[in-house]
Amino acid sequence: MSEKIIGEEVKEFSKYLMKAERDQKAITPLTEIKPDITVNEAYLVQLETVTKKVDYGSTIVGKKIGLTSIAMQELLGVGEPDYGHLLDYMAVDHKGTITSNQVIQPRVEGEIAFILNKELKGPNVTVEQVLQATDYVLPALEIVDSRIADWKIKLEDTIADNASSGLFVLGDTPISVEKVDLPQLNMKLYRNGELMNTGKGSAALEDPAYCVAWLANKLADYNLSLEPGEVILSGALSAAIFAQPGDEFTAEIDVLGSVSVKFGR
Repeated sequence: MSEKIIGEEVKEFSKYLMKAERDQKAITPLTEIKPDITVNEAYLVQLETVTKKVDYGSTIVGKKIGLTSIAMQELLGVGEPDYGHLLDYMAVDHKGTITSNQVIQPRVEGEIAFILNKELKGPNVTVEQVLQATDYVLPALEIVDSRIADWKIKLEDTIADNASSGLFVLGDTPISVEKVDLPQLNMKLYRNGELMNTGKGSAALEDPAYCVAWLANKLADYNLSLEPGEVILSGALSAAIFAQPGDEFTAEIDVLGSVSVKFGR
């Protein structure tokens, strides 16, 4: 297949996903439409969509890392995480409310967010460099969402769909990384006051900072880097929980504190 045809397909898939998001209507998986779509092509679809959104006025404010748990990697038959872009309209205030028109089929995860004060550009970025480039960390909720009907995704589907990014919520008390042992931090995720599951920093590939290093090095494949001021969501610390209208979620993480959000009815 020629590069021109691939380029045309990338643009068409990007339009397909953007229309689904705009219409709030889940769609057929890309992998059913084009079974031989590659991971690289999927990332090109993601980048095309992000570029279009920036052209339309959105701002890139960070990145997110997905598939950091071994269980999720095994489910999709892969051996590494994936990533997506965070845009300004995805940010929701701590203790804020998510409206029904912001999501299609949301799930909520508790994570550790890194706020950078230096550029990280791969390849060969180390965990030590990540820690040196981190201004502070925060507790975070990621609201993952899929434009693919019923979450029937393969790896290429979620990558093309911006790693199933939806929204994110950050806590409001910055903590220096020097004050915490990231892999040992315990997390509790509550829905409507009920403990749904627990996790630990080490659930994200044994160290959330390693996840950030992986991301910086992976981005180098596309000549991208992590920028000062960006928010980096380092990966879920436990299983994602489905959200319904009226639900309230809170993640509590040792030392980092808590972060909460509500879903409007």
